[in-house]
Amino acid sequence: MKYGILLPQGLAMDLTSIKDPVEAYEAMTRIAQTADESGYHSVWLSDHFHTTPQPSQEATFECWTATAALARDTKRVRIGQTMTCNGYRNPALLAKMASTVDVLSHGRLTLGIAAGWNEQEYRAYGYAYPDVPERLRRLREAVQVILAMWTQEEAEFLGQYYQIRGAINQPKGVQKPHIPLLIGGSGEKVTLKLVAQYGDVCDLAGDPATLKRKFAILKEHCETVGRDYHAIHRMARTVGLLADSDEEAVAKTPEFVKAHFGDDLAYGLIGSPDTIRQRLADYEAAGVQELRIIFLDVPQLNSIRRFASEFIAS
Repeated sequence: MKYGILLPQGLAMDLTSIKDPVEAYEAMTRIAQTADESGYHSVWLSDHFHTTPQPSQEATFECWTATAALARDTKRVRIGQTMTCNGYRNPALLAKMASTVDVLSHGRLTLGIAAGWNEQEYRAYGYAYPDVPERLRRLREAVQVILAMWTQEEAEFLGQYYQIRGAINQPKGVQKPHIPLLIGGSGEKVTLKLVAQYGDVCDLAGDPATLKRKFAILKEHCETVGRDYHAIHRMARTVGLLADSDEEAVAKTPEFVKAHFGDDLAYGLIGSPDTIRQRLADYEAAGVQELRIIFLDVPQLNSIRRFASEFIAS
């Protein structure tokens, strides 16, 4: 199994101890570089404009600007978003941005996109906030626009929400046939069907039993649309804190983290190496190919390095 890291970016109040914004960015990129050097497969950024669930004046770095910077700060690790909010950027522009970043990274980008959910953030920045069915319809059109921009010489798409006519996108990026497209969300009727139709990567949350059921539904959608299920890279997200014993790991988990992640802690990677090894086996048995981990003690680097030494083959 492969492993990725969700970088501290500010939105989860994870950089509040660093008051200088330059130093806060350097702390974030040091973690990406540590992941790069330690054998992790990927690093990930969130697409939010300020802290969640409650907005505050704490620094929060913009997703795509930071993605471009990390493309130059790292050498090997893949870089992606979890997830780009479709409502915040025109999809044709987003496809162009992604193509440029893929070149900057020498072909290490995964574009993650989802319908979006944070109403307060939408309205604070002046974006309309349609209902869920419309946001999903917009996402369906957006992924088609993005793929057209990546595959057609003069891209055409005439939809209800988005229209492009002869859009030229050069360079289209490095990866062939195109940049991998991650479609985020776990809705069984709409989102997982979108993944089956258009996605190269899925990203789900839940305990191993839930993940196994969601993957089975994705496989059914693939069979319906004539897609090879095994062509889709299966990701899941979890939390992590490694210690010498389960009791020590739980004691090191801050109370606000326990309140925020709740049930995730019961099946997350919180505990001793033996406990985590068993939970990794459970995830793998459920069909997970890559785990994206939120290390709960960042910006300290101890867990990241120790996890790599214990569980990532050199």
